[in-house]
Amino acid sequence: MNQEKERKNPFFEPYLTPHDTAPFDRIRLEDFEEAFMEGIRRDNEQIDKIINNPEKPTFDNTIINVDDEKDNYYDLLSRTSTVFFNLLSAETNDDMDALAQKMSPILTKHANDIRLNEQLFERIKYVHRHHRKLTAEEKMLLDNCYDGFVRSGALLDAEGKERLRQLTEEASMLGLQFSQNLLKEQKAYTLHITDEAQLDGLPETAREAAALAAKERELEGWVFTLDYPSYQPFMTYSTQRELRRQMYMARNTVCIHDNTENNLEICKRLINLRREIAQLLGYKTYADYVLKHRMAGNVRNVYKLLNDLIDAYKPTAKKEREELGEALEPWDIGFYSHKLQMKKFNIDAEMLRPYFQLDKVIDGVFGLANRLYGITFKENKEIPVYHPDVKAYEVFDKDGSYLAVFYADFHPRKGKQGGAWMTEYQSQWMEREDVKKPFGADNCKNVRPHVSVVMNLTKPTEGKPALLTLGEVETFLHEFGHSLHGMFANTRFESLSGTNVWWDFVELPSQFMENYAVEKEFLRTFAFHYETGEPLPDELINRIVKSRNFMVASACLRQVSFGLLDMAYYTKKDEFTDDIIPFEKKAWEKAILGKQRTDTCMTVQFSHIMAGGYAAGYYSYKWAEVLDADAFAVFKKHGIFDQQTAQRFRDNILSRGGTENPMVLYKRFKGSEPTIDALLKRNGIKRQKAKA
Repeated sequence: MNQEKERKNPFFEPYLTPHDTAPFDRIRLEDFEEAFMEGIRRDNEQIDKIINNPEKPTFDNTIINVDDEKDNYYDLLSRTSTVFFNLLSAETNDDMDALAQKMSPILTKHANDIRLNEQLFERIKYVHRHHRKLTAEEKMLLDNCYDGFVRSGALLDAEGKERLRQLTEEASMLGLQFSQNLLKEQKAYTLHITDEAQLDGLPETAREAAALAAKERELEGWVFTLDYPSYQPFMTYSTQRELRRQMYMARNTVCIHDNTENNLEICKRLINLRREIAQLLGYKTYADYVLKHRMAGNVRNVYKLLNDLIDAYKPTAKKEREELGEALEPWDIGFYSHKLQMKKFNIDAEMLRPYFQLDKVIDGVFGLANRLYGITFKENKEIPVYHPDVKAYEVFDKDGSYLAVFYADFHPRKGKQGGAWMTEYQSQWMEREDVKKPFGADNCKNVRPHVSVVMNLTKPTEGKPALLTLGEVETFLHEFGHSLHGMFANTRFESLSGTNVWWDFVELPSQFMENYAVEKEFLRTFAFHYETGEPLPDELINRIVKSRNFMVASACLRQVSFGLLDMAYYTKKDEFTDDIIPFEKKAWEKAILGKQRTDTCMTVQFSHIMAGGYAAGYYSYKWAEVLDADAFAVFKKHGIFDQQTAQRFRDNILSRGGTENPMVLYKRFKGSEPTIDALLKRNGIKRQKAKA
C-alpha cells in the first residue's frame, strides 16, 4: 500500500526506457487525466512567457516556442495525448472511452485558447510581416504557423471566435462518439455456427480461426465476426448464401439500428458543423477550406481526377461485371468473383496462405527495406509494449547508427479499431543542445522517431502460425511505407517531419510499397511454405502476376465512389437536411454498377471522412495512386531494387516531410511531373477515344 502511494505518474518523470520509449508497463488509466491537466497548465505557462516577453517578437522567441521547440517540461501534454489517443484506437476499454468523452471538450477548448489568443497572434503576425534571413524550412514553419492561426479563427471578431469555439468543441465530441459507436457495433456482432454442414466451402484456415474465436468466448462450434480476417474469407468461400447475406447485412447496417450506437444524426451534424466552420472562416464550403492546403488545390481538380478515372475505368468495369453476372446481390460478389478468378487464373488467397507465414513476411518486408535503403531491424524485448501482440524493434541505418523504434501490432482484438494505420509515439525533430545558442550542427541533437503500424491481420490458431493472404501482405507493405516516411524523417521541425505533409501526398510512400507485393524478385526472398520450406513455385508467381488486374476496374470505381460521396457531403453550401441513406446512393451512383440497396449505409461507418481526418480528402488515395504508379515506373526502369533510385526517393520524398511543396519534392526525385499514363499501363486500361 505504501509503495502504491509513493508511485509517481510516469509522464512526470524521465521514462528511463530504451530510446526514451513510452513506459507502457508503468502507465495506468488514472495517470492520464492528471497528466492532461498538468500539461494544460504548463502549456498556459509557456504561452504566458511568450506573450509577456518584453523583447521584440522574433522567429526564435515566438514561432519556435509556439510550434516546435520542446523540452520534457513543456512537452507533457503532447506526450500524454500521443499515448492516450493512440491507445484509444489500438487498446481501449469502457473506462478509456469515458475518459476520452470527459477530456475531449477540455482539450479542444485548450487548443482554441491558444489559437484564439490575440496577444499571441499579434506576435506571430509581427514576425510573419518582418522576418528576415530565414531558411526555406524556417519560412515554411512560419507560414504554416501563421496560416494555422488564421485557419483556426485568429482573424475573427469576438462573436465569431466564440461561435468557432462552440462548433469545434461539438465536432470533436461527435467525432469521438462516432468512433466509439462504430467500434461497439462492429465488435457486438457474431455469427455463431454449431452445425458443421454450415461451414461448407470454407477453407481450413477460416474454420480453425472460427473455432478459436468460439473457444475464446467459451462457446461450442465456430464464431465469425465482422473483423476483416474473419469476414472476408466467409464472404469469399461460404456456399451458404443465406449466411453470407446475414454477414453482409450485419456489416453494412452497422450504426443505423434503432439504438444508442446509431450514427445517422451524428453524420448529419458533423457535415453541418464543418460547413459552418468553413463558412465562418470565409470559405464557400468545407472542401474549399480543406483543399487550399492540398496538391489538388480546388474542388474542380478533384472532380476532374474522379471523372477522368470513371471515364477510363467504367467500360472495363462493366465488362468485368457482365462476366460475373448481372443479377447478383452484394453478398454474392465476393463468392462469384472468387469462382471467376479460379476459372481464369486458377489462383486464390488460400493457395498462397501457406507461403505467407507472418514471421517470414516480416523478414521479407524488413529485407526489402534493407535491400533498398540498407537499414536493419532488431527486436528489443526490453522496450515496453502495450499488448503482448505488439513487437518492438530498433532500426539501424546503413552506417550502423540508430535510426528509429518500430512497433508492429498485427492482430484484431476486442478493444482495437478495425482497419490498418500508421502512427507515431514520438516524431523526429532537431533539438538544440543549448537553447541560448543559434541552431547549427554543433548545437543539435537529432531526436529520432518511434513509429507504429497497427493492423488486423489473420491470427495464429492452435494448429498453425499466422498465415496471411496476399491482400494482407499488401496491407503490411502499405503501412510499412508510411512507417518509412516517419523513420527516415530528417528535418529540423517536428511539425514538418515525416508524414506531416499535404494529405494527397501522404499516401505516396505507402501505396508505392504495395507495388512490390507482386514482384517475383521480392516474393522469392520470403515466400516459403510454412511446413515444407519449399519456395513459392514460379508457376504460382506467374499466376499472381497475370491475375494482378483481376477486377481492377471495379476496385477503382469503388474507391472513386467513396471519393464522390466524400465530396458530395463537403461541397454543400447550405445546411445539410437530407436523409443520409438516399443521399449516399445518389452521390456515388455515377461510379456504381448494378442496383443499389436502400437498407444499407456506408456513411455511418466511414471513419476516414467522419472521424479520421480525410473529410474532403478521400480522393487522396486515387491522387496518390497516380503518383505511386509513376514513381514505381522509375524504379522499374532502373531496377526495382536499384539503390541509387531508392536513395533519391529517400532524400527527396521520405526524408523531407513537409518542408517544401510536394510537387517540388516529386519533380526533384523524378525530374518531371507525374502523369496518369503509368497507372493506366499498370492496370491494363486503354484510354477511351474522345467522341467526335
